[in-house]
Amino acid sequence: MPTQTKSQLIVRLKAEIDSLPPRLKAVAKYIIDHPGDFGIDPVRVTAARIGVSTNALVRLARHMGFDGFDPFRAPFRAALVTEREDSLGADWLERMARDGAQGRMQADLARNGMNIVARSLRLMTPEKTRTAVEFMTGARTCYVTASRASYALAYYFHYVGRMALPGLQLVPRHMGSAVDELMDTGAQDCLVAVTFAPYSAETIQSLRFARQRGARIILISDSEVIAPRVEPDLVLPVATQSQHHFECYTGAMAVLECLLGHLIAAGGAAAHQRIADYEAMREDTGAYWKAPRLPRIRET
Repeated sequence: MPTQTKSQLIVRLKAEIDSLPPRLKAVAKYIIDHPGDFGIDPVRVTAARIGVSTNALVRLARHMGFDGFDPFRAPFRAALVTEREDSLGADWLERMARDGAQGRMQADLARNGMNIVARSLRLMTPEKTRTAVEFMTGARTCYVTASRASYALAYYFHYVGRMALPGLQLVPRHMGSAVDELMDTGAQDCLVAVTFAPYSAETIQSLRFARQRGARIILISDSEVIAPRVEPDLVLPVATQSQHHFECYTGAMAVLECLLGHLIAAGGAAAHQRIADYEAMREDTGAYWKAPRLPRIRET
């Protein structure tokens, strides 16, 4: 089955818990209530705490599409490591830098990535974030535009964001010009533009066109001043310096991920229902590869 995060598994457990047999329901409730303990403890310890046999945990794992207990527990364990990463220090960078030329380069690249993420998120103040969310959720239509390498960032932001904000539109969607798809833009709309030096002429054209139409503009860029007659209402500045020839987009991706989190939170129950509907539709249409389901084991 596709890789799932701890959060996705908990959402699914909450959705399915009422339809589970009593013992599996008890296991599901324990995991929802104690995800950290579930990520750490061996199967026998978890079973003893719940008051069921280890077989019940294996059955729930297989119900969720996993081959066994350990693969099912793995996303919860991975989440624990990620959530505690900031308390582990940076000794690993020093050790890495001592591992020859390749190690020194990797340490430099890793340190650079961490620095630009930290700076980009530090510049993303609560005031700027609140304004961005208000612009986007209050718009009749919110457009997202970028071109060339930045287009990948805009595509991902739209792919996830449209589940929380149905009016989110990616432009250009195909091979045309973004301006072609902004013809109906007006004062009730919003444009989110992503561009970094050297700035895309097409993105600048879109920014100027949207300004002429009176739309609110959110610019995600490495500078607040990218070209004449580009006058955004809000700039979310990001750091992009890299150890190679091209700009590093790690900081921009972190800012977009934070913005997605705020949009989903602002969407409330309706956004979570749309996300569930999207996931169900993908399951129904075979969008994800699934390993063959193993035969169920009867619990004695």
